[in-house]
Parts: sequence; C-alpha cells; structure tokens
Amino acid sequence: MISELLEVRGVRHVALLDAAGKVVTSAGAGADITVVPPARAVVGSLRAALGTGEWQDLLLDFGDGPVLLTPHGDGVLLTAFDEVASLGRVRFAVGRLLG
Repeated sequence: MISELLEVRGVRHVALLDAAGKVVTSAGAGADITVVPPARAVVGSLRAALGTGEWQDLLLDFGDGPVLLTPHGDGVLLTAFDEVASLGRVRFAVGRLLG
C-alpha cells in the first residue's frame, strides 16, 4: 500500500509507524525514523499551547531533504522526499493514499 508513494516523483522513503514509534511497514531507501517521537512531542506541545485540535501534517527540512509526517489513526506516516518544491505533489499523493 504505502509503496505506491514511491511512484511519486522525488519520494525516496516512506514508513508507517505505530503509536509507540515502531515501524509497521516501510518502502524505499532509508530515512531516519528516530525523528518521529520528538516531532510528535513538539506537535503535542504546540497543540496544548495553542489550544488547537488535531494536526494535519508536519514538514521537517533536513540537509538531506524534507520529511513530511502525517497522522494516520494513532500512527504516523513518514514520507522522505527530494526537495521542498515537491511538497504539494507529495501532500496530494499522501492525501489520496490515506483518504
């Protein structure tokens, strides 16, 4: 299922992680999944501080390329891709996959 995202131009790696941060399934060449637990903590802190509802996604831009984190149930879908300019295309594909 998530391997379909590798067909999107620029996507290098995808991984679905459960609520505990363990990989449920993944495809593609390595992305650092250790970023997920701290990113979820940041989202939790921001939600508490701002009093907002559910989060939609979080973009982290690293030296080796951006990573999009998208909530899916209690888990998180991590999508690593080539450049921020591809964000719209990646978000659209993730939305279709998860929607």
